[in-house]
Amino acid sequence: METIECKDVTKIIKKNKVIDHLSLTLHAGQIYGLQGINGSGKTMLMRLISGLIYPTSGSIFIDGEELGKRLAFPKSLGLLLENPAFLDPYTGFQNLHQLASIKRLVNDDHLREVLREVGLNPDDRRPYRKYSLGMKQRLGIAAAYMENPDLVILDEPTNALDTDGIELVKKILQAQKARGALVLISCHDLEILRHMSDEIFVLEDGHVKAHLFAPFEEEAS
Repeated sequence: METIECKDVTKIIKKNKVIDHLSLTLHAGQIYGLQGINGSGKTMLMRLISGLIYPTSGSIFIDGEELGKRLAFPKSLGLLLENPAFLDPYTGFQNLHQLASIKRLVNDDHLREVLREVGLNPDDRRPYRKYSLGMKQRLGIAAAYMENPDLVILDEPTNALDTDGIELVKKILQAQKARGALVLISCHDLEILRHMSDEIFVLEDGHVKAHLFAPFEEEAS
């Protein structure tokens, strides 16, 4: 994957225009942040780019192929959307193993390393239902990038994380960028985003209010 292009995208749900004539272009090897208050359209835009829903009007192209037409979903996607959900009786490792068994792109040793990268112990025998909110969030992040997808989308990845957890996320995002992935994250907190992103799109009422480029000191002050 090299480029994602949203052209004049509008999404209407129950007569409510949640995305309003939005246009933007994203390139591989970059980290993009979506910032805005709840209801600004961040999660809805991620749903659209993921192919989970399609625009009411306008188009989304991935390397020139239109989602919903020639392409149903991005071909290589890792996604954490809203709250992570896994099988309650299974450990973190067992949950990742079950997911990885679908495509068989990575082995167990790789899964163990990914768990360590997000700050989880791959040998922890606790079932998922006993995980704290922060541990659940870390496992959700691990699941999103464990197969080294071309497109990594993380919706509010720093939710429920402490300062150390936020630093871990930053390190993980930089590693995904370094291997050439296109990374898209959302956060209502501009201060957090400016330390993680190369570019930031500020959303308001479903459209791009501002487009900011690193360094962000002046824009964020």
